[in-house]
Amino acid sequence: MAERIEQRLEDRVPELEQLERVGLFTRKEIKAVLRRASALEYKIQRRALRKEDFINYIQRTGYSFKKDEIEISILHRIHSLFNRAIGKWKNAKHQLSRVFSSMLAIHPNKPALWIMAAKWEMETRLSSENARHLFLRALRFHPECPKLYQEYVRMELMNAEKQRKEKKELERAKMDLGEFSYSEEILNGEMARIIYRDAAQKIKGVEFHLAVLSIAKLFDFTQDLQKEILESLQTTFADDPRTWDYMARRELELGSLQSTEHTTKQTKVSEMTQREERCSAVFEEAVKAVPAEDMWKYYITFCLERYNRKTNSEELKRKRLERTLSVFNKAHESSLLPEALYKQWLQLLLESNLFEKATEVAEAATKRFSLSVETWQMRLQVLIQLKSDDVTQCFEEAIKHVKSKGTLPIWTLWVEWSEGTKSKEDTEAVYQRSLHGTTHAESVTMKEKYLDWTYRNSGYKKVRRVFTSLCENRPFSLDFFRKMIQIEKEQESCKMLHLREYYERALREFGSTESDLWLDYIKEELSHPQGKPENCGSIHWRAMKMLQGELVEDFVSKYTLLQTGHL
Repeated sequence: MAERIEQRLEDRVPELEQLERVGLFTRKEIKAVLRRASALEYKIQRRALRKEDFINYIQRTGYSFKKDEIEISILHRIHSLFNRAIGKWKNAKHQLSRVFSSMLAIHPNKPALWIMAAKWEMETRLSSENARHLFLRALRFHPECPKLYQEYVRMELMNAEKQRKEKKELERAKMDLGEFSYSEEILNGEMARIIYRDAAQKIKGVEFHLAVLSIAKLFDFTQDLQKEILESLQTTFADDPRTWDYMARRELELGSLQSTEHTTKQTKVSEMTQREERCSAVFEEAVKAVPAEDMWKYYITFCLERYNRKTNSEELKRKRLERTLSVFNKAHESSLLPEALYKQWLQLLLESNLFEKATEVAEAATKRFSLSVETWQMRLQVLIQLKSDDVTQCFEEAIKHVKSKGTLPIWTLWVEWSEGTKSKEDTEAVYQRSLHGTTHAESVTMKEKYLDWTYRNSGYKKVRRVFTSLCENRPFSLDFFRKMIQIEKEQESCKMLHLREYYERALREFGSTESDLWLDYIKEELSHPQGKPENCGSIHWRAMKMLQGELVEDFVSKYTLLQTGHL
């Protein structure tokens, strides 16, 4: 039992952390919530269960939450508690419905809660009337909430499906339908159509129509509703790429429905080829009607999805590849290929061993997006992969076109490539140039890399000279100094004089913000053979003078632990 309770409490941690992040609860209040939840969980785990304990838990579960993800998490748990309570007491439904009513009175501004309450009435209490009433009330509070309308449509279609099944069973049993009232409007999904029409006048945007259409497609009696939505999409949103994307992909579903298990593989491949060609034809019409980047993006995404689907047919695979490469090329020639998609195009060309074309495309991309670091980086990676002779020239072009801010990825790529292919002298020259070619903030990273590379390739004496040289120009990172300290400590004749120099330099830059740096300095004086423990008092006094606020407390507590041998 304790393990189950512990697991349920652990499941609540993410939502509680989010409550703390948005500033709704303090750490102390969160601990109090967990203590209260633990007590309530134990109450509903006892052998002698009471309805009052479940209802009390449900009522205490809602907060005035701020984020959707918290709201959804809490609502799921409330729903779970309802189901656990009903599993024990079948007659608890009415009482729990009253709890929902109380919660809605407190939180009428939460559409998700209205939806859950309506779902409860429809699926648990089997009352479509109550569910409909809840949706109508919810829409008075949220007259333009797409999700409410979508779920209202779903509820009406589920009710229609349920009644259609009941009627069919009664007819099959040859029972008199006189005493049962089945409205033809409900049976045919007319209620859902009325809701959709009402919503369509209030909610703008194609997403809502597509969402309702996807719901309608789940039911086999909604052909009229589907037709109406499609007509609305084509008239009202004819210039929206999402409409064309839907209409094109729809061709995949409109194939031969008479396929049987005896259909040959060749027939299936042929049929799939025809479907994809019909999709492509719609997309071709779309990019003419809506010549925009987004439209080409939808077309290319479709082509890539089809290309990445597994198939044993080499012919189908080849046609998919040809189509995808052709669409990429058309979008590029139209100057409407989004920058982010050039990378996928190049990957496809390289995978297909079309190296010359890949080089051309990479060059064309940098001409179109000449200020983009990512595009130059992409071109350089292609040239490096192909072991081109033009890599150095391309690096020079990239640095010339791109402003110094944000060039760190290019310089990083350049030094990494140079380390593996060029001489030490050439690589060092690139490192030296990078210090002036990046912003002050980005040069910090290059200093760290330069120090590390020098030590690996030229040894201790050279790295000492480079370190001294680099110290002439700010800014620095703490890791820059810690790297030099680590290098010194790796030497057989590690000199405390040098360590003091590095610590003193580091403390000049970070002494007011890094309490651990002072402690490490003190430890070195205490533990190094050449250290001077008598210096520790002076270092401690300087630390207390430079550190501020909580950092002083942190330093004092750790220094005390150090003195007592616990650190």
